[in-house]
Amino acid sequence: MVVSDSIVSPLYQERVVRFLEEAGYTVSSVTFSAGEHSKSAATLEKLTGECIQAGLDRKGAILALGGGVTGDLAGFLAASYMRGLPYIQLPTTLLAHDSSVGGKVGINHPLGKNMIGAFHQPSLVVFDTDTLTSLPRREVISGFAEVIKHALIYDESFARWLLDHHAPLNDLHPEYIAEAIAKGCQVKADVVAKDEREQGLRAILNYGHTIGHALEALSNYTYTHGEAIAIGMVGESLLGEKLGTARNVLGYTKELLQAFSLPTTFTGPWTDESLLETMRRDKKARGGSLTFVLPKGIGKVLIQHDVEEEAVLDVLQELRGGVV
Repeated sequence: MVVSDSIVSPLYQERVVRFLEEAGYTVSSVTFSAGEHSKSAATLEKLTGECIQAGLDRKGAILALGGGVTGDLAGFLAASYMRGLPYIQLPTTLLAHDSSVGGKVGINHPLGKNMIGAFHQPSLVVFDTDTLTSLPRREVISGFAEVIKHALIYDESFARWLLDHHAPLNDLHPEYIAEAIAKGCQVKADVVAKDEREQGLRAILNYGHTIGHALEALSNYTYTHGEAIAIGMVGESLLGEKLGTARNVLGYTKELLQAFSLPTTFTGPWTDESLLETMRRDKKARGGSLTFVLPKGIGKVLIQHDVEEEAVLDVLQELRGGVV
């Protein structure tokens, strides 16, 4: 079963289905409405019904053709259908270089992002970088946020390389894009290999996500994932400097993000307290106390539990005011 959204399906689904049929496979396909709103129980139920009607059995597999939403949704479909089928990730966005590796799959709940899910590793990840040329510019820019995140949490030399080569990367030069994706995937794979089920180290991959997920949810996903995570990384680097975990990280973080035209501040009608309340429901929170991934330096982070809410509110005020 090939799963793709209403944007990717007209571009690539027929080609993938034809290729598989010519190789001797029996193939069905299903399309869902593009957008974060489709990462829902209702869409999962619809896709499950399509699999049942197509006669998909335990000898079959699910192919996730698309971006991060498709990978998360189709991956969770694979994890839950008949108690688990193999699946293959076929990412078509830069952002999905992150989500396609590591086995985290799931859907959203009205009260929080990715609250329902599983760990279910793909059997294979195939990334055709030519698909990036069909993306809207905003989606390309958004995708660089997760690439930058991998550098900032794990590899200072990668961060320096990204800044030095931001011009060809922004132009989607094939050689540079392929290297950036490979480096980002290697960071993700190294971390996941040491902690597949996020009992410790893997949590560093959530850098920027405590603030970022709250922004996504309260903006009703008018901020893309990458935009929200970029703002979150600025906020969490600022928080690290306020709490003394790092020095001279904020300025470099902003410079790197701005080199890829990513936002570093936010605006919106929601209150800082409502953002804070959303963070309290974050999966990383413990007993309602906030947990953040904070920088120790460029390429180094730590996991900080029980962060004082007053410090977080101060950061949110500065992020909103654009004074950082």
